[in-house]
Amino acid sequence: MKGVSVSVVGSIDEVERSAWDGLDHGPSPFLRWGFLKALEESGSIGKRTGWAPVYLVAERAGRVEGAVAAFVKTHSYGEYIFDWGWASAAQRAGIRYYPKLVIAAPATPATGTRMLLAPGAAPEIGKALLGAVREVADQTDCSSIHWLFCTAEEQARLAAAGYFARATFQFHWHNRGYATFDDFLGALKSRKRKQLRKERAKARAAIERLTWVEAPTQDQLDDLDRFYRITTDSHGGRDYLRPGFFHALAKHLPEAMRMVEVVAGGRRVAGALFLETAQALYGRYWGADTHIDLLHFETAYYAGIERAIEKKLPLFEAGAQGEHKLLRGFEPSPTYSAHWIRHAGLAAAIQEYCAHEAAQMEAELAEMAKYGPYRSADGNDDE
Repeated sequence: MKGVSVSVVGSIDEVERSAWDGLDHGPSPFLRWGFLKALEESGSIGKRTGWAPVYLVAERAGRVEGAVAAFVKTHSYGEYIFDWGWASAAQRAGIRYYPKLVIAAPATPATGTRMLLAPGAAPEIGKALLGAVREVADQTDCSSIHWLFCTAEEQARLAAAGYFARATFQFHWHNRGYATFDDFLGALKSRKRKQLRKERAKARAAIERLTWVEAPTQDQLDDLDRFYRITTDSHGGRDYLRPGFFHALAKHLPEAMRMVEVVAGGRRVAGALFLETAQALYGRYWGADTHIDLLHFETAYYAGIERAIEKKLPLFEAGAQGEHKLLRGFEPSPTYSAHWIRHAGLAAAIQEYCAHEAAQMEAELAEMAKYGPYRSADGNDDE
């Protein structure tokens, strides 16, 4: 593109922080310079992890006007829009699937802008970045390109550029202008309202306090890390975030980092990490070293809803999975991705699969709508 140059670097340190963060990130903090720096510094991403960073930076007249954070992947862990079935199908057909190129926030199932552009950036900036992404895939011999948890607008733009869409969903909480948590409860059907009150009361009765912390100390960060690993191990998960990540995040992205600490029996027994911007609250990692009934719901869900109401935040994303969220005020919300597969035959099969998957998802969302927790628009409560 005339006057536009795109450079490729392997570390966020090679990009000036003010230039990177000066691009439009939307509500999400997960591609901010500080978040990526914390991932790199802690060793949570890097070639040895199977997440090799490739940062594409578009400049014109010496000014950064766009960027993409991409990763050469040698596995499909930590993505949350899963393609294990695609990889297995490729293997059975004798088609190489890895490495692949992923544009996403590592180990973070949260929707966000994936093509970072300067406010008012000309269309040729986006075109140059799209072309550069394809060049990187060619140069690194990637079988495919995957834009994960992108916005709906980006998915449409990528479709016009030859990518096919995939439809998935999560459960998000939307602030309907509630003044208090009781206002939120008042919008629920009576049985759900009673259930939430009982759950909160039982969890709160078993602890001494639950506190939001905006500048966690070294000891608090140590415990947050410990809780994360205990809970990950006990549930058979993978600890994508390496030791030191929480400490690095507190250093490099303190303006967005929030911790909830739970104290019982005179000591810290549980904690959760949230990231907060002016437009949204994101619940990320929860953990505990003591089992307390319903404490997970209180810490990871209800405290987050209360915080969003207090701060007048329109959106609270509490992470992936969990149909149990539906009964607790979270609503099914579409998530978006876009994909390009190099092998024509595999691409055709996967595209057909995604079309069937989208139809199934639409039917599932319609079915879940029947069991939503909210009272009808006319105030009728059928429970």
